[in-house]
Amino acid sequence: MRTLRRWSFLLVAAAWIVSSGCNPLPWPESPLYEEPTNDPAWTPPETLEDAMTAIEGHYAHYDIVAYEGETSNGVMRTFIISYGFTDFYREGDTLIEFDEFCHAEHKINSKSVRTEFSDAATQAITPRIAAVDLYWQDGQWKIWRAATPTLIGIDGDPDLPLSMDPNDPNINDDDGDGHPGVTVDMTIGRFIDAQLYIARREIFQNDLTLYSDGTLFGYVVDDSEQLVIDATLSILREQNNPDQYEDLALSPMMLVPIPNDVDTCEELMAMRDALFPQEPAFW
Repeated sequence: MRTLRRWSFLLVAAAWIVSSGCNPLPWPESPLYEEPTNDPAWTPPETLEDAMTAIEGHYAHYDIVAYEGETSNGVMRTFIISYGFTDFYREGDTLIEFDEFCHAEHKINSKSVRTEFSDAATQAITPRIAAVDLYWQDGQWKIWRAATPTLIGIDGDPDLPLSMDPNDPNINDDDGDGHPGVTVDMTIGRFIDAQLYIARREIFQNDLTLYSDGTLFGYVVDDSEQLVIDATLSILREQNNPDQYEDLALSPMMLVPIPNDVDTCEELMAMRDALFPQEPAFW
């Protein structure tokens, strides 16, 4: 079965200490993307039953979460951009969301720091299948997916706060690379390569609206928790968990209907430019 979670904030503020130290680049203009425009001739589904039937299906998933954190060397701003699949299906009178994560891109407001999280690691993230709330509001059908906390890099009860002990015996090797937790590869400047080992408790909510072309568009709310387990540079071992930026228009999410037989990450990413808008950037 497919499972999804976009990968959220992967950098710690200590990375900024060894980066450029310049004034932070501003956020791109808000909103990042305009909401879809409905066909004037479109009539939304009239009943809850009709709305569930209209939404059931297979979607390409694209979301962005913007984070901002104060560091000892300035303000760090980051976009985490996630790709994957989302499926909606019915169980009786309930609409179920079922997701899979494929790939993530990281954009930081410094040209001196680069990060990479392997596809193998991102695809190991397995959030819970969730029942969603489907409701009519202000002339539109809306979907609310409540938070279902999910652990990555550590075992335990996902409904409890994340351990902040780097020596916790429940830490695992979810990406199978021989290091604790999951690994973030970093390049600082042109010459410094480093690895950061983390565990996370992913806590996210989605607020989506159905549009006439079948697209579901909305926003992500993220309250995730992060533990820095270790790093190859001591300066990266500082614990830090920046908050999502308050302007949700910089954290959009869109689900685009696609054929059921498009079901591999390779196929999805090959279609990326045909399905989704250009990724945001700081420069």
